[in-house]
Amino acid sequence: MALMITDECINCDVCEPECPNSAISQGEEIYEINPDKCTECVGHYDKPQCQEVCPIDCIPFNPDVRETHDQLMAKYLRLVGSGKK
Repeated sequence: MALMITDECINCDVCEPECPNSAISQGEEIYEINPDKCTECVGHYDKPQCQEVCPIDCIPFNPDVRETHDQLMAKYLRLVGSGKK
């Protein structure tokens, strides 16, 4: 699964710089996560870094974007240029 940011987001700006895939960006009202870039930090860290730093725990798993660990690793490899499309 990719992650998502809920409307409880307070725009504190701590999650965006922590994302190793640049999947987080400022939306119209709150930060947003691009599911095409989110690997839940697979390939980079053991835990999603945005969840680790979020002061209000508003970054749950996105139930609409379900992916296995292998799929997340394949996405990571594509994003860093080491995998085949």
